[in-house]
Amino acid sequence: MTTCITGTGLYIPPYSISNEELVESFNQYVENYNTEHAEEIAAETVTALEPSSAAFIEKVSGIKSRYVMEKEGILNTEIMAPVIPYRNLGEELSVMAEMGAAALRDALADAGLEANDLDGIILACSNFQRTYPAVAIEIQNEIGMIGGFAYDMNVACSAATFGLSQAHGSIISGLAKRIAVVNVEITSAHLNWRNRDSHFIFGDVATASIVEELDTPKGYEILNSKLFTQFSTNIKNEYGFMDRSEYLAAQTEMYPDIKAPVTDKLFLQNGRKVFREVCPKVSEIITEHLQENDIPTSDVKMMWLHQANANMLDLILRTVVGKDADKSIAPSVIAEFANTSSASPMIVFHRHKDDLVSGDLGVICSFGAGYSIGSVLVRKV
Repeated sequence: MTTCITGTGLYIPPYSISNEELVESFNQYVENYNTEHAEEIAAETVTALEPSSAAFIEKVSGIKSRYVMEKEGILNTEIMAPVIPYRNLGEELSVMAEMGAAALRDALADAGLEANDLDGIILACSNFQRTYPAVAIEIQNEIGMIGGFAYDMNVACSAATFGLSQAHGSIISGLAKRIAVVNVEITSAHLNWRNRDSHFIFGDVATASIVEELDTPKGYEILNSKLFTQFSTNIKNEYGFMDRSEYLAAQTEMYPDIKAPVTDKLFLQNGRKVFREVCPKVSEIITEHLQENDIPTSDVKMMWLHQANANMLDLILRTVVGKDADKSIAPSVIAEFANTSSASPMIVFHRHKDDLVSGDLGVICSFGAGYSIGSVLVRKV
């Protein structure tokens, strides 16, 4: 018996925003802000905001555009956030479940399966639009899967590889024979579009992968996984259901020493620290994983890496494979999609899984907040 990835699916949102469009909106916001606070800026009590440029964004990230579920609100300088109406749970399909179901149907078709062939669904993401009921169960219901199980899990940008590892482990333990791992990211809703350092980073997308136990292997055999976590606040998003209580605590006389909580709890990161700390650790984890399986780096034909930043991809590739490594070993989709958090390595896998031949080895690797790093070693059947 072997465990294989037999199908993948991809849902691309209906709108795309180019760097040029994004910068035009952002710079108008900067101009409006600086004009409104001109006196305070002159008195040096308020710091003037700096404009951006499409060239700057591409240089520091490799990103040229990103897909989003809603475009008008993001580019509106009075809003600068996606405007997505609430859907009544139980009467309307949630946006997240809609995206996930579309990607999953695509993956099922790719694997030649029906919904009821699945035993489980793992929705592995960075962001969830609600706490419960699990969005995974809503997807299970939407595709018409009767029986089995579904649950949500969050390991930030590493959720896809952790989800694949969970699916692989569940199959080996006898809990299931076929599991779908779905990654849905509406990162446009967690992003601060007014922050010059990060407003360009993310895009929306959904991916899905089918993991099966097979007598006759096909697709990509999962050999094993290596997972790592270490606490860090250099990448964080603190927005959550405790915000109401924290806000109330700051408004009462019960806690006189507590200051009002920071209202902006959206995505924040210390990019330079993340680059310096995460890249070496990712390279170390991949290298150790290969060594533990007696695989020389020269045998690795492809690394489907988390699309965090083009410069990070280059550094990890050169550190693992060598300074003269062929860049095609680590293909990139970041220019088109931007960073799509948990879904990003699976977009690359979906787009490039047919590039290898039977017997070729590859590594699916993700990394992100936590810190969290996941490496999944696979072999083309």
